Amino acid sequence: MTEAFSLLFAAALTLTLCLKLWLGWRHIRHIARHRDRVPADFQDSITAEQHRHAADYTIAKTRLGLLGAWVDTALIAALTFGGGLQWLAERCMQWFPQPLLSGVALIAAVTVVSGLVSLPLALYGTFGIESRFGFNKMTAGLYLVDQLKGIALGAAIGLPLIALILWLMDVSGPLWWLWVWLVWSAFQLLMVALFPTLIAPLFNKFQPLEDEALKTRIEALLQRAGFQSQGVFVMDGSRRSNHGNAYFTGFGAAKRIVFFDTLLSQLNHAEIEAVLAHELGHFKRRHIAKRIATVFVLSLALLWLLGQLLHAPWFYAGLGVSAPSTAMALILFFTATPAFTFPLTPLSSRLSRVHEYEADDFASEQTRADDLVSALVKLYRDNASTLTPDPIHSTFYDSHPPAALRIQHLKGNRA
Repeated sequence: MTEAFSLLFAAALTLTLCLKLWLGWRHIRHIARHRDRVPADFQDSITAEQHRHAADYTIAKTRLGLLGAWVDTALIAALTFGGGLQWLAERCMQWFPQPLLSGVALIAAVTVVSGLVSLPLALYGTFGIESRFGFNKMTAGLYLVDQLKGIALGAAIGLPLIALILWLMDVSGPLWWLWVWLVWSAFQLLMVALFPTLIAPLFNKFQPLEDEALKTRIEALLQRAGFQSQGVFVMDGSRRSNHGNAYFTGFGAAKRIVFFDTLLSQLNHAEIEAVLAHELGHFKRRHIAKRIATVFVLSLALLWLLGQLLHAPWFYAGLGVSAPSTAMALILFFTATPAFTFPLTPLSSRLSRVHEYEADDFASEQTRADDLVSALVKLYRDNASTLTPDPIHSTFYDSHPPAALRIQHLKGNRA
């Protein structure tokens, strides 16, 4: 059983890598072939030079993603078949003889190793690609501060949570997975509630929207849509990047609307209203609640499956580990699972694209479809989003419909 599982995991890991490489190279070749020709729907608003700029930017990011796929696969192979996890577990048990502490230390050590391995690619993505194409505004000092804040926040929140989960796995009996799921679900909901007011302000500044004309327009939209929020805020996104965005976050009375300052500088009032109407569409069509429910159901299923593997010697030995533990079970399970589930990615991507079309339909009901069209075209242009993705790559990965299909759908909603 051990050898069979090892071969199965090796095959799944190899298949996943090959699929990522095939999709990436398809994407690169497709964009390169269409680099010099702006699609007809965009010829009046996007120049050939801007189109080539977006193509080159997407190709550069895709190539970095392909390198990342190689690095991730090599790291997983080194941790499992290469004995890396076993070595780390032995060190942690030496340093922290108490099982709970050694388990927390092991998970923390794997997290640190993974972060260090991915750091060079992250740095190149920010200070190489993003800077070369005119998007990065982040200094080395700000990047370092963000990383230190993230590490401190992750340790302050993550370490106690990990300790609680490992403790529940040890003391809760055969139904430990149900108790862990309840704790994890409650934690997820708590983070959604606390993020707007306690976590996000650690990294960005949020100021109430001061444009009275725009504020009046937004308040009228909120009233039409039946949406109540804690307020409309502007985030200093330009401190880190030239990319623009908008979102709403939080629960109940704590919901708030957030605009990147870059977005406000890119769009006129009608276009901003249309973009916000799209975001409100996700709320009105209950997409957020549906996604949270889906995550909860899937996490329950995965934890149940882990419960069946927790005491299976072949599960550990097949992944290069000779010292079973609850912490090791968590690490191995969430290291191995993506290799088996990656081919299912198009299912979640398709559901997300359906939700985007539904949010666009809602925006067309509350505002003019032409305003959302013009806003999206500006955002595609200013964010250097490719207008010609490879269809198969897009079907597999893209959470939003391709630009041409989305614009055609909105034009069909014109009154």
